Amino acid sequence: MLSISAEEFLIWKKKQLSKGGDHQSFDVLLDCVGGISRSDINLIAINPRGIIHLKKNLELLESIWDDYLLESCPIQYLCGITFWRDLKLKVTNKVLIPRPETELIVDIVFNIFRKKSEKIFFAELGTGSGAISIALALAYPLSEGVATDIDQDALEIAIKNFIKSSKQSNLKFYCGNWWSPLESLKGKLDLVISNPPYIPRDIYEKLPKEVKNFEPKVALLGGEDGLKHIREIIQKAPLFLKENGWLILENHFDQSEKVKNLLIKNKFTSIEIVKDLSGIGRFTIGRYK
Repeated sequence: MLSISAEEFLIWKKKQLSKGGDHQSFDVLLDCVGGISRSDINLIAINPRGIIHLKKNLELLESIWDDYLLESCPIQYLCGITFWRDLKLKVTNKVLIPRPETELIVDIVFNIFRKKSEKIFFAELGTGSGAISIALALAYPLSEGVATDIDQDALEIAIKNFIKSSKQSNLKFYCGNWWSPLESLKGKLDLVISNPPYIPRDIYEKLPKEVKNFEPKVALLGGEDGLKHIREIIQKAPLFLKENGWLILENHFDQSEKVKNLLIKNKFTSIEIVKDLSGIGRFTIGRYK
């Protein structure tokens, strides 16, 4: 543990931010690598006469920040960690960095299954870092969940995140494409969640370099119109859901009506488009029969 005066730290922090970048990314660096939380920083600003303790020295923190500014690599990958809801998750370039707006999926589930004592059998298709499934497994300790991913490397990250986040054993992981690992679960699921690749090809080609050059293409590109994977998930969902089982999908900002029509076509009811905090129809949900 390294000690430094708060005053010296604040001068150093100001210098780093003057180079460029955003405060949020810098806060992630300080927390994940330096061991200084945002609340710690607020206290330092109020009382700059104290002493603070760092996990790593300023030279290392500065070198990571310089790499971030030079290469445009997401700070979460450089740190190997991201924060999502109340979880601290390991991430590498094998998994998509879970976005803040995706946190609302968990709230949607809370609105449907209000009692945390409920015994839900849920599945997440394309779990990536495991964020959604881990949050649900923790919130519903009497429930059972399964999480799938087509990439074994991604799945191993999700498994590590679950082990680190929980002492429970109510979440299992399977490798395979969408429904293929779940053949034995036909007609047994109360809830299926997915944040699949949904970005249309023409939009994918124009993505910022910090996304396109570093985050896994397989987790972003949804075919020519962005709906390739969503179609497959919806078409096969009735085989796996119980009667009155729910499907919750995240989609691109302009796809909700199309996803809604796909749900109607496949005999879903209680269909609802749920907006994110920016007022965008980010999620489409439906109940099977």
